Amino acid sequence: MADRYLHLTGTAPGKFLTRKLGLPQPARLRRWTLETPTLTGPVLHLTAGASAVTEELAAVLTATGLEVVPRADRPAALVLDATAVDTAAGLGAVHAALHPVVRSLAPGGRVVVIGVRPSPEDHHQAAAQQALEGFTRSLGKEIGKGATVQLVRIAPSAVASAESTLRFLLSPRSAYVSGQVIEVTDAAPGPVRDWAAPLAGRTALVTGAARGIGASVASVLARDGAQVICLDVPQAQEDLVRTADRLGATALPLDITAEDAADRIAAAAPDGLDILVHNAGITRDRRLANMAADRWAQVIDVNLDSVLRTTDALLKAGTVNRGGRIVATASIAGIAGNNGQTNYAASKAGVIGLVRSLAPRAAADHGVTVNAVAPGFIETKMTAAVPLLIREAGRRMNSLAQGGLPVDVAETTAWFAQPASAAVNGQVVRVCGQSLLGA
Repeated sequence: MADRYLHLTGTAPGKFLTRKLGLPQPARLRRWTLETPTLTGPVLHLTAGASAVTEELAAVLTATGLEVVPRADRPAALVLDATAVDTAAGLGAVHAALHPVVRSLAPGGRVVVIGVRPSPEDHHQAAAQQALEGFTRSLGKEIGKGATVQLVRIAPSAVASAESTLRFLLSPRSAYVSGQVIEVTDAAPGPVRDWAAPLAGRTALVTGAARGIGASVASVLARDGAQVICLDVPQAQEDLVRTADRLGATALPLDITAEDAADRIAAAAPDGLDILVHNAGITRDRRLANMAADRWAQVIDVNLDSVLRTTDALLKAGTVNRGGRIVATASIAGIAGNNGQTNYAASKAGVIGLVRSLAPRAAADHGVTVNAVAPGFIETKMTAAVPLLIREAGRRMNSLAQGGLPVDVAETTAWFAQPASAAVNGQVVRVCGQSLLGA
């Protein structure tokens, strides 16, 4: 559904009126296209303190294909190396580095602060590094002009492992991701022969792929080179086949809650799966006092229990290949809650629990990473049916003051799915334009 307010604020009278009334002025976001695959302009590489990884980080930034410079009048991105900040006084170097240049950031620009994990042995270092989280989340809410701000915690001994993450964050693909904290381990990245098709040679299965976010995920994975299997309930077969045919993919009509779902998925992928995307989900909204038991059970079964069952079975059977990626769809509702969605919020919070618990064991036992995307307000047929005032509130209650698109969730999923993202594991990344609700 068209966002008429976003269109209005892009006109001269709309800009004038909204400025006078003190209303949100969302910037039109620049997303990935064939014509605009990268940011336009240089990356300004800054350092706070005496970093030990300056040269390595510069090499990784250069590998992204962007021009990396020590100064620029209108940079497309600011990357601040704050890995050496280990005292409260040292935070002054963060201010000193960004204060003079943050106003010069181009519209739709990116700010990425590089930190390290807070140490349990050094409370001074832990305080300083944790302070960076409050700093980046706040900067993301005030920076405006469609710009985004992230904190990436790296393992200092393995800076190269962060390349896929920096490629994603310093690109139009991350247009609706802001205010996030992403931890990158020292796991060695898998090889990528062609960054224009990083999923070439990999087989992906996407549940709930007939329409909406699932169809967009399948489309982006196919664009990036994957051979995709599109799964959805038999009732959606017409849309499912249409989506699969458009992508040169395989349609698999199947109820993911069926007892034999894992067996049928395995049969559809005789050479195994490299990417498993749990996107299927339903809502059955009611306040708890008015919610019948069947409405509760349906949502838990589809959104959570089927994810647990099929993931367990596919890992046990070896259907998910070593080096594989599992990506589940959570929700901002599972983080912040939502009126009338106790069942849905419980199921999506359960997905987050699954990811955080399973990720280290799946990596150790199967060589598989497990991550989740947590969408906020995304423009779909479901949100188009929301009453007008609630829909407008959902659109404006984030730092970017607009709803996201299904492709924003898909781009984040595709980043998780890359072989080079082996060091990104157990992460829950909100695709919400930095919602004003939740952590």
